[in-house]
Formats: sequence, structure tokens, C-alpha cells
Amino acid sequence: MAIKNIIFDLGGVLLNIDFNKTKKAFENLGVKDFDSFYTKDSANPVFEALETGDISAEEFYAALQKHCTAGTSFSQIKAAWNEILIDFRKESIAALPELATRYSIYLLSNTNSVHHAAFTAMFEKEFNGKNFDSHFTRAYYSHTLQKRKPYPETYSYVINDAGMMEAETLFIDDSFANIEGADKAGLQTKLLLPEERIEMLGL
Repeated sequence: MAIKNIIFDLGGVLLNIDFNKTKKAFENLGVKDFDSFYTKDSANPVFEALETGDISAEEFYAALQKHCTAGTSFSQIKAAWNEILIDFRKESIAALPELATRYSIYLLSNTNSVHHAAFTAMFEKEFNGKNFDSHFTRAYYSHTLQKRKPYPETYSYVINDAGMMEAETLFIDDSFANIEGADKAGLQTKLLLPEERIEMLGL
């Protein structure tokens, strides 16, 4: 069936991220084995709770503070957490307005209040005050939805909320787990490989 809608992931698709930078920053704060807390494809309950808006940023900082060197401040934890955010893919962002003339385009991101504030400000700085969300018919964020990928019900919620049909909707993500969840929900899917960019896909 022909594609009428595209749902984009954010990190690794439109925004360059580096898990290793955050891992190193937390290790510098005394956190042992950060990979057991958070990776590209998995997160422990504290990180999931932040991404679904079930705990506040302050509660998240307090939970992480217990694993850091004594005396580590909330501001240091916030800075370490934001190290993951690098910059936006300018060519990919530039492709969105043209895609929006042919498809209804949406965003579905597992994120949190801390990163959301940081990348929103980053986008405005990189793109002369423009609003990131304005590129999409609607942007869906896990911490405001209180739902996150890769659970199939998250995709189903977005499909129903936006009035889309699964078979007419393409979901693009760089995580196999998230693609698998979207497949289960009945969407068309594209796993974006590390060397690929959305402007290369011939959409």
C-alpha cells in the first residue's frame, strides 16, 4: 500500500547522538558499569520512568546521585546526561519541508524532560530561532505521552491519535528493537543504518 505518512525517530535519525560521551561523563562522576543502566536498546527502570514522565528530573538526578562520587551535584549529573546530544543533521532537517509536501510527517521519540529542553534550545541556536516541532504535523515525545517505544501499544496510540492507517505509515528508526515493535503494530518500517541518512532513501 502506498505510503501517506512518515513517522521519524529523533536520535540517530535527525539528531546526532553519542552514548559513549554520556557513558564517559558518568564514569567520570564515579558511576560504575554505566552500560548496566542505559544503552541504545535498553534502559533500567529509573531511565524508563524518566522517559515516560513517571518521575521528575530531580528524582532522576537523586537516583543517579547515589551511584556517583560523594558530593556530585544535580547540575553535574544534568550536564553528564546531556553529553549524549551532539548536533542536528542539517541535510536531514533540510529535507523535511519537501517531504511534508508529499507526506504527513510525524516524530515519535523516546526522550525526557531534560533532553527535550536541551535539544529544543540546541535546534533554535543551530537554526536561527526556528522551532523544531513546527516541521511535523505533530511531534510525540515519550515523557509527555507516558508511553515509549518499543511497546506496540505506543505506535498504536500514535496511529489512532493522528487518524492514520498502519499500512499507509512508514516508521523510520535506528534501533532494531523499535523497528520490531512498529512491525508488530502493523506499520511499514525502515531501519536506518549508521551510514544512511533520510535524504538518501529516495522517499
